[in-house]
Amino acid sequence: MIKANDVLDAKGLACPMPIVKTKKAMTVLEAGHVLEVQATDKGSKADMKAWAESTGHQYLGTIEEEGVLKHYLRKSSTNNEPVEKKHPKITTNEELETKLNTDEPIVVLDVREAAEYLFNHIPKAVSIPLGDLEDRLQELNKCDEIYVICRTGSRSDLAAQKLAESGFINTYNVVPGMSQWSGETTGIQK
Repeated sequence: MIKANDVLDAKGLACPMPIVKTKKAMTVLEAGHVLEVQATDKGSKADMKAWAESTGHQYLGTIEEEGVLKHYLRKSSTNNEPVEKKHPKITTNEELETKLNTDEPIVVLDVREAAEYLFNHIPKAVSIPLGDLEDRLQELNKCDEIYVICRTGSRSDLAAQKLAESGFINTYNVVPGMSQWSGETTGIQK
């Protein structure tokens, strides 16, 4: 049994809401204390880990009990509030759509969960869920121009940071992402 100083109920919420609620809960948590975040969104495991790394908080781990993911995060014990890093290279949906209509060789990397991708994605987009990215970096070329997309721009921001840290020099976070994508898509009919 893991003892947490506070518990956050994020069950039934989809990305980016578990992270949004976690950010808010962490601001009132005392430095060094542990927050338990209860979520049902399967993608939240990768999201929590990546978000904690980008903010300086410590991701302790996740335990699954009866379909509920219990994420444990320890608030940074520094005196200063950690500053959340953001990937500096950002592009819009419209700019990506324009790029796709040229003959320039680019890679669209979709970091949403596999099920999200299957139902609706940009044609020829490469699917590597955020949680699998670290183990699958070798599938990507560090010299390629890579446009990272997710549903809202949160997971893609974390993925773009991870790629940049791994030596990928031409990575762009696409915002606002698939939630507002009006360009061509393909996938399983709903």
